Amino acid sequence: MKIKILMTALVLTLAMPAAAQFTTIQLAHEVALSELRLPSHVSGTIGFKGCRDCAYQTERVSERTRYIVNGHSVPLDKFRSAVSRVRNRSEQAVTVLHHLEDDVVTQVSISLL
Repeated sequence: MKIKILMTALVLTLAMPAAAQFTTIQLAHEVALSELRLPSHVSGTIGFKGCRDCAYQTERVSERTRYIVNGHSVPLDKFRSAVSRVRNRSEQAVTVLHHLEDDVVTQVSISLL
């Protein structure tokens, strides 16, 4: 009888993590470069459209926001320079990571061919 109770307790204990609620910390938005408005300063705002028919949404950026080109972190001005050379902006995807709790964009990344 004790073995059955112990086994039941063990199974219930192992099942508890599976019942835990998961919360989203960051949202990743994949947007076309043509639908992205970069900030002019490191502590400004960034604008983007999640889809062609969506309205622009504006989010804050900070000094801690990372700008990534081909896997390498670069300053905002170099990121702006790199994306300015892209010819077909509607075909180029950019990933924008938005931290929900802090309500700030933490990373903007692009992979150029």
